[in-house]
Amino acid sequence: MIALTASARSLRAFQAAWVIGFLVGTTTHTADLIFGGLDVYSGFPLGVRLFWVTLTLLDPLTAALIIFRRRFGVALGVAVIIADIAVNWTVFVVIGGLSVFGVVSQSLFAVIIIGTARALWSWFGQPSIRERGGASRTA
Repeated sequence: MIALTASARSLRAFQAAWVIGFLVGTTTHTADLIFGGLDVYSGFPLGVRLFWVTLTLLDPLTAALIIFRRRFGVALGVAVIIADIAVNWTVFVVIGGLSVFGVVSQSLFAVIIIGTARALWSWFGQPSIRERGGASRTA
């Protein structure tokens, strides 16, 4: 079996895509709360409203963990995006009130997340150059 490995450049591009995507989510939910207040999602069921408000914290947390190459960020990112598209598509189909552009673009972001998660997981498990350099100096 041939193992496909991503280059350092592509890994950094994957990392950047994750960070940008989750920061877009952060900006969206933060702007909603700033301009709409705590009742911004009042037309939706309580569980959906709480979930969307929680994303205001989970999205930047995910971005920070990805910036610092933490494997937990990969797991959290996958969980967040899967939950988010499940909630948003359900709301879109059952209740309405969400844009087609929003749910489709978010779904495309989910494809990127799911498609690159394994590569980032592997990369984040490797010691950084700084850690390797520090280890070799002490040995």
